[in-house]
Amino acid sequence: MTVTEKMSRDRVCGFLRAEQGKIVNGRGEEILLTGMGLGNWLLPEGYMWRFQGRYNSPRRIEELVRDLCGTRFAEEFWIKFRENYITEADIAAMAEVGFNSVRIPIGWRAVMEDEPGVIFREDGFALLDRFIDWCEKYRLYVILDLHGAPGGQTGSNIDDSIDDLPRLLTDTESDSREKTLALWREFARRYRDRWIVGMYDLLNEPCRSPMDGTPALDHDALRVSLKNFYRDCVAEVRSIDDRHMFSIESDYWASRADFFDEVYDSNMCMHFHRYWCPPRKFMYDAFLAKREELGVPLYLGETGENHPTWFAAMYPMAAELDIGYNIWPWKKLETGNSPCSVNTPALWDKVVAYTAGGDRPSYADAQAAFSEYLENIRFENCTWRPNVIASIFRRPGCVIRACDTAEQNDGVTWLNADGNPTDEWEKTVTRFAVGGEASYHLYSDGVEGTVRINAVGGGTAVLTFDGTELGTYTVGDGEISAEIPGHDGTLGIRCTDGAFDVEFISFDKKA
Repeated sequence: MTVTEKMSRDRVCGFLRAEQGKIVNGRGEEILLTGMGLGNWLLPEGYMWRFQGRYNSPRRIEELVRDLCGTRFAEEFWIKFRENYITEADIAAMAEVGFNSVRIPIGWRAVMEDEPGVIFREDGFALLDRFIDWCEKYRLYVILDLHGAPGGQTGSNIDDSIDDLPRLLTDTESDSREKTLALWREFARRYRDRWIVGMYDLLNEPCRSPMDGTPALDHDALRVSLKNFYRDCVAEVRSIDDRHMFSIESDYWASRADFFDEVYDSNMCMHFHRYWCPPRKFMYDAFLAKREELGVPLYLGETGENHPTWFAAMYPMAAELDIGYNIWPWKKLETGNSPCSVNTPALWDKVVAYTAGGDRPSYADAQAAFSEYLENIRFENCTWRPNVIASIFRRPGCVIRACDTAEQNDGVTWLNADGNPTDEWEKTVTRFAVGGEASYHLYSDGVEGTVRINAVGGGTAVLTFDGTELGTYTVGDGEISAEIPGHDGTLGIRCTDGAFDVEFISFDKKA
C-alpha cells in the first residue's frame, strides 16, 4: 500500500478508529489524515491580521473593532466575518487539491454564552452544522478542536484566556471545568451519529511552556490536572458517544512525548505539534517510540508557519513514517506560506499603525478598512499560493533542498556558507563526491514532470528514477535537468567523477 493510497479521499468512509498503531476508516483501511487548520475563523489571532502589541486574542480584537468602528458596526462585522471567512468554496478547494480532512479550531464563546451557567449559542452551532455538511459533501473528515476552552487551557492569547493563565486547569472554584465538560457532552450529543466528524480534539496545546511577560506556572501540578481532566472528559463523552475517536494533545504546546504514560481510551491518537524545528527524523523519534510502546497512532495535528521548502522536507517524511498531519493555517493576511493569502485593504496600514501605538484612524477610515477586509477574506477574492500545496505534498511546483536526504555518507557532506561541515538544514549546501548518492521521493500528482538541479563544481552526475537511469551529465556551473514519469517514485543523484555542490532541486510539471 502506497502513501498516496493512504492519503486518498476515497478512504474518507465511516467512523475513524485506532487499530494497532494506525488510524483506519469504516472499512478497516488505513488512512493518513492530511488537511488544513481553519485558524482565525472561530478563534481570531492577531498575527493573522498583522496587528501589533496587545491586540493578539479574540477578546482584544473584538475590543479593537468596537473601539475603532463603533458598537453597531462591530456587531454586524462579526456576523459577516463568520459568514465570509470560510465558505463552501474553501472546502471545495481543499478537496480539489487532495486534502482528506480539516481541523476546525473552536473558541468556546462561539458556541456558548460567556455568562453564568451553561447556555449554548445556536447561531454558533448552526455555523458548525453547515460546515460539517460541506465537509461531508466534499468528503473531508472533520476534527473538532476545542482551541479555546472556558477559562483557558494554555495560558496565552491562543486560548483567549483573560490573564495568560490556564484557569481551566488551575482554578478550583470557578465553573470553567464544568462548562468545558458540558460543552463536550453537547458536541457528543449533537454529532455522535455524524461519521464525517473524524475526531474529538479535546484541548488544543494545553499548559504552555514558560514565556517572558506571563505568569509562572507550576507545571507538575498542571500535568496532574490535565490528566485528570482528560480522564473525566473521555468518560463524559463516552456516556453519550461510544464511536468517535479522541485526539489527545500533550503539554508544552503539544510538544512533549513523555506526557503519554497512559492510554485514555482504546480509540484515541497521540496528537503533537511541530513548528520551526529541523525537518529531520529525530524530531519525530520520541513520538515514534511512544507509538511502539503504547500501540497508539500518531497525528501531527498542527504544524506550518515556515518556508515552503521546509514543508517539502517535513511532511512527506511524516507520511512515510505513517504520521498524518494538519497544516496551520489555511488563510491569513498577506502570506506566502498559507494556501490563501488575504489581500490587504487600502486603509489597513492605519489600523495596524494604531495597534503599534500610532494615531487613531477616523471612524470612517476604520470602517472602510474593516469593510474591505470582509470582502477580501472570501476565498474567491484571495490570492492563491499553489507552491504551498505543491510543497506540502512534494508535487510538481515545489522546491526541495538537496540536504533532504536521510543520512550523510562517505560521498555526501552537508556544508554551511563557509564551506565547513554542518548538521544544520537551513542554508545548507550538499556536496557530492565520488561514490556519493542521495535519493528523494517525488509525488507526481499523475503528471509528467521535470527536475532541475543547479549543480556547481565539476565532475559527473548520474540521475535515476526508481533505479532506471535518466541520464549522465557533465557538471559545470549551471543547470542539469531530466524528465520524470507521471507516477510517484524516487529520484536518485549519484556522483561518479569529481565533486559538485547542490543546494536546491526544482520539481515542476513537464512543459
